[in-house]
Amino acid sequence: MLEEAKGERELNNLNEVYLAIISRYKDYIEEKESISVAELPTLVTPNDEAVAKKASEIKAEFQDFFFDKDFYDAGMSAFSFVKDKVATVVLPVQFWLTPHETLEFMVGDIMDKNVLLCSLLIRLGNPSTRVFVKSRGSDKRTFVYFEFNKKVYSMDMGDGVKEYADRDAMIASMGLDDDTTAYEFNDKLYVDLS
Repeated sequence: MLEEAKGERELNNLNEVYLAIISRYKDYIEEKESISVAELPTLVTPNDEAVAKKASEIKAEFQDFFFDKDFYDAGMSAFSFVKDKVATVVLPVQFWLTPHETLEFMVGDIMDKNVLLCSLLIRLGNPSTRVFVKSRGSDKRTFVYFEFNKKVYSMDMGDGVKEYADRDAMIASMGLDDDTTAYEFNDKLYVDLS
């Protein structure tokens, strides 16, 4: 019991040291971690081995996975996994985790979790999947959406799953105006909607 308390105290001290180091070098880390809009698609990695493994585990939940029949349910399983099993963390610096790292550490910020979800849904067979980011002032919203069976579905970690008649209806529901910045991306493209 005494050894366990000592080990926990040492771990807490070590975490405090790591936080102090990160805080001291915050500006340097963020400078090296900056990503241009052209590089955003490189974050989505459906062919990563950890993403492929997780997608295979999700497909294994179905007797015989057929995209047309099972993708929506598989997508819901992927969403639940990322939303409920991957812990949301806010780091003191802007730091991009790859989907592989997010799966390895089972933590990430909202963007990391959405990039992982997008990677999984593409790996499950839906190349229409995109990460959508909308910001206005300090308010930022990030979610994933995809097209399936002539409908559009958005998956928001805080707002759940919503269904739309089409992409235009989803975009209209966003309330985009001149003060809003919006963009979307996946592994193949980046689109500025502002």
